[in-house]
Amino acid sequence: MSSIDERALIDHFGSRLQKDVPLSNLTTAKVGGAARFFVVANSADELAADVSCLWSANIPLLVLGTGANMLISDAGLDMVVIHNKAKAITIDATPSLTAESGAILATVARQAGLSGLTGLEWASTIPGTLGGAIYGNAGAHGGEMSKSLVLANILHRRKGLLSLTSEQMGYAYRSSTLKRDPGNAVILSAQLAVQKGDVAVIKAKMEENAARRKNTQPPGASMGSTFKNPAGDHAGRLIESVGLKGFTIGGVQVSPVHANFLVNNGSATADDYRRLILLIQKTVQERTGIKLELEIELLGNWQD
Repeated sequence: MSSIDERALIDHFGSRLQKDVPLSNLTTAKVGGAARFFVVANSADELAADVSCLWSANIPLLVLGTGANMLISDAGLDMVVIHNKAKAITIDATPSLTAESGAILATVARQAGLSGLTGLEWASTIPGTLGGAIYGNAGAHGGEMSKSLVLANILHRRKGLLSLTSEQMGYAYRSSTLKRDPGNAVILSAQLAVQKGDVAVIKAKMEENAARRKNTQPPGASMGSTFKNPAGDHAGRLIESVGLKGFTIGGVQVSPVHANFLVNNGSATADDYRRLILLIQKTVQERTGIKLELEIELLGNWQD
């Protein structure tokens, strides 16, 4: 266990600070151990102040949104986990849409649609936060964050407050300059590109996307897409081609609906997930020569 100055944490967070908080119910896969320290940030300003304090004291931290696209070890996290609940959304007549990073992306898209703003229909089925979508260049239904981001307001460990355009985010497939340099920046809020549109048309498109997602993606607890799609191919197809669709380790199954989703049957552990991930990567590489890269992030300490 690392040496963390608990007194310094109490001085900054006061009664907001919690200890040994289980994280399994805060991740979409419903697995993972406890956070040694845990706090909720309810606004972008509070998030910035909390992160600045921890960086100044060299205390390790994780900003947690919905817990999608990540796998937290059963041993938990020996750090401060900040649960990002900064979710204010502002829409004006320009039209302009700005939201804090803890806002659920699907909620942002739906609120834009109800306000007669088009451009975010692709995001209406994505359950993660805006911050996570910006960090990982989330995408669906032919759209992705690199095409929708106007300006991301971030706090950088060395450079302070910055506003970065989509071009400055260095976007690539499910990646960004922030994701390639983890731990050195936190997204606070962002402006997204929207235009005036017809509410009925926008609603119909969102309903179409929701129906497509329901028909092609499995229900139940999962991390979302586990592996990146290799160039010119699909991870799910490759996993199915080597006979692993429906395969189970412990409480985790390769979904019979979509093989790039690993679903918790209710009794899974994070170690079950990791063992199945390693088996998939090994089998696919041996039989096809293709090494599947993770789209999710593994966090915490793992036993070999």
